[in-house]
Amino acid sequence: MRQRIVIGLVIALLVAGFFAFDLGQYLSLAYLQSQRTQLLEWRDAQPVTATALFFGIYVVATALSLPGAVVLTLAAGAIFGLAWGAVIVSFASTIGATCAFLVARYLLRDAIKARYAERLKAVDAGIEKDGAFYLFTLRLIPVFPFFLINLLLGLTAMPVRRFYWVSQIGMLAGTLVFVNAGTQLAGLRSLGGILSPGLLGAFVLLGLFPYLARALINAVRARQIYRGYTRPSRYDRNLIVIGAGSGGLVSAYIAAAVKAKVTLIEKHQMGGDCLNTGCVPSKALIRSAKFASHLSRAAEFGFEDVRGTPNFRQVMERVSGVVKAIEPHDSVERYERLGVECIQGEGRLIDPWTVEVNGRRLTARNIVLATGAQPFVPPIPGLAEAGFLTSDTIWNLRERPKRLVVLGGGPIGSELTQAFSRLGSHVTQVEMQPRLLMREDPDVSEHVMARFKAEGVDVRVDTKAVAVVVENGEKVLVCESNGAETRVAFDEILVAVGRVARLKGYGLDVLGIKTGRVIEVNECLQTSIPNIYAVGDVAGPFQFTHTAAHMAWYAAVNSLFGPLLALRGGLFKVDYSVIPWATFTEPEVARVGLNETEAREKGIACEVIRYELEELDRAIADGEAHGFVKVLTAPGRDRILGVTIVGAHASDLIAEYVLAMRHGLGMNKILGTIHIYPTMAEANKYAAGQWKQAHKPERLLRWVERFHDWRRA
Repeated sequence: MRQRIVIGLVIALLVAGFFAFDLGQYLSLAYLQSQRTQLLEWRDAQPVTATALFFGIYVVATALSLPGAVVLTLAAGAIFGLAWGAVIVSFASTIGATCAFLVARYLLRDAIKARYAERLKAVDAGIEKDGAFYLFTLRLIPVFPFFLINLLLGLTAMPVRRFYWVSQIGMLAGTLVFVNAGTQLAGLRSLGGILSPGLLGAFVLLGLFPYLARALINAVRARQIYRGYTRPSRYDRNLIVIGAGSGGLVSAYIAAAVKAKVTLIEKHQMGGDCLNTGCVPSKALIRSAKFASHLSRAAEFGFEDVRGTPNFRQVMERVSGVVKAIEPHDSVERYERLGVECIQGEGRLIDPWTVEVNGRRLTARNIVLATGAQPFVPPIPGLAEAGFLTSDTIWNLRERPKRLVVLGGGPIGSELTQAFSRLGSHVTQVEMQPRLLMREDPDVSEHVMARFKAEGVDVRVDTKAVAVVVENGEKVLVCESNGAETRVAFDEILVAVGRVARLKGYGLDVLGIKTGRVIEVNECLQTSIPNIYAVGDVAGPFQFTHTAAHMAWYAAVNSLFGPLLALRGGLFKVDYSVIPWATFTEPEVARVGLNETEAREKGIACEVIRYELEELDRAIADGEAHGFVKVLTAPGRDRILGVTIVGAHASDLIAEYVLAMRHGLGMNKILGTIHIYPTMAEANKYAAGQWKQAHKPERLLRWVERFHDWRRA
C-alpha cells in the first residue's frame, strides 16, 4: 500500500509540475511550427540522440496521460518524415499507453475490486470474451480519448500482451494520418484542420468495419450451424414453447401479450413441477404441519387441554385440494383465453424450426425449451428394490409413515423432514455434508438443526448412505459415519438429494444441442442453435420458480424481437445480479446476494451487521423471538452486498432488501423509511440502525457535544 501511495504521489507531482511550469506551451502547434527549422537541424546533427529523446518524451507524455499527443505525432512527421516518424510514434504511443494501463491497474484495480467485486467479475468476463474486439474498434476512431481507454482497461483483467498488440494495430491508421499531416506542417492552420469531415467519416466507417466483419462472421457461423437443414419458406408460428412450467408459461404469456402466434406444448400437467409436485403442495403440507406445531405449544399461549391428532389422509387431501384450487391460474382454458395455443403431448425437435407433437409437425421461427428438472436418485445398492419416494411421488401417500428416512439436507429435504416430523412420523434425516443447508452460512445451519433436534428429528450429518437392505422383512438403511457403520430401520425413504435437468426425450441429441449438467446457453439464453432458447431448471444456474419466470422474459423478448434488438446493440443479457430465495422450514431462511461464506471464498471485503430477532417487540409478542437479520455491506459504505434472514416470515421480510439491492438503495434509505409498529418488518429498520450506529461520525459528534455545552452556558 505504501509503495502504491508513493508511486501515485510521484505521478501526481509530475502531472502537477507539467501544468505548474506551463510545459504545455511546448506541445502546441504554434510552437512546433516556429521551431521546425531548428528541430530539423538538430535531427541532422544528432539523429540517434534526437530519435531516442523524442521517443522517450512521447512515452512519458502518453504514460502520464498528458495533453499534447497529437502535436507530438505531428512533430514526428515534421522531424522524421512519414515512414520513420510512423514507426517511432507507433511503438512509443503503444508503450506509453501500456504504461498508463499498468499504472491504473497497479494503483486502482484492487480498490475497485474490493468495492465492486461482482460487477467487476461480470466486466472481466465480457473483456475476456470480446475485449480485444472492442479495444480494436475504439482504437480505430481517433476522436475517442485514447488516454481514457488506457486507464479504464487497466481496471479490467485484460492481459497486458493482448492490450499491447491490439493497441499497436488499432492505432496504426490514426498514427499514419497525423504523422502524414506533420510532414505538411508548414501548411497547417489548426489541429482541427487535420480531421476534415470526410476524414472523420472515413474513420467512422473504419470503426464500423469490425462490426461489419463480426456480422459477416456470425452469418458464416449461422450457415455452418444450419447446414444440412432446410429452412421453411414460411413459419406457422412465431414461437413454440416446450414445457408448461413457470418458464414455459411466462414465455407463452409474453408472446401472446405482444400478439405473437405461440404454441405451448406440455406432455403431463400444466403448471409443471411447482404447481403439481413442488412449491404449492409442499407449502400446503408445511401449513398443516405448522398448525400441528402450534397445537403442541398451546400452553405457551395460555391454553389448557388443547389436543389435536393429525389425520394424515385428510392432510394430504387438503394438499391435493390446494393444488386444484390454484390449477385454474395455470390452466389450458386460461392460456387459450390469453391467445396461447395449448397442446398436450410430447414435443420433439425435428430440426431447428420444427417440432413434432402427436404426429403433427409445427414450425416456428424460434423455440423455447422449458422442460424443467426431476429428482436425482443416487445409485445406492438396494434402493430401487426396496422402493423409495421422491418429491414427485410423496404426494400420493395417504398413510403416514411411522418411520421416515429423508436422504438429503438441502431445502427440499429439510422442509419435508420438519413437516413429516410435526405430523407424527419419526424422521431420520441423513446428510453426507457436515451440516444442513450447505449453501447458507454455518450459523444459519446451526439454527435450523437446533430447531429440528428440539422437535425430535434425528439429524445425522457427516453420514453417507451406503446401501438399503431388507432384514427379517424390515427395510434398513446402511450408513457410514466417521468410518463406523450405522443402521436405520424405516418404513419409507424419501430421496431428496437434488434435482437434475431433463435433457432426454425431446430431440436435443438429434440436433446436437450442447449440454452438460444443463443445456448450455449464452448470456442471452440461446443454445448452441441460436434460434432455440432454454429457460428455467433445464438451463440453470438457479432452480427456482421465480428465476425461471425471470429468464423467460429475456428468452421471449430476445426471440420475438431479435432483429429490432440488433439495432440497439444486441439481445438482452439475462441479469442474475439480485436473485432471492427462501427455505420454508421453521425458522424460515431467506437470502439475497452474498453471505459471509461466499464473501470469504471470493475474497470480497465486507462489513457484517447482525440484528437479533429476540430483541424485536413483535417477535416477542408472537412467541417467535428467535433468529436474526444479517446484512453485508461494502466497507465504509451503506451499499448492500447481501442479506440473510432467519426467523418467522423471513421470506416476506427479504423483499425489502431485494428491492433495495435491485435499485441501488442503501442502509440509509431503509433507516429513513417508516415501518409500522409493531411488525416483523421493523427488524429491517433496526438492522439499518445498527449499521448507522457503527458508522456514526465520531469527530462531528464531538463538535456537536461542544456546541451543546456552549448552548447550556
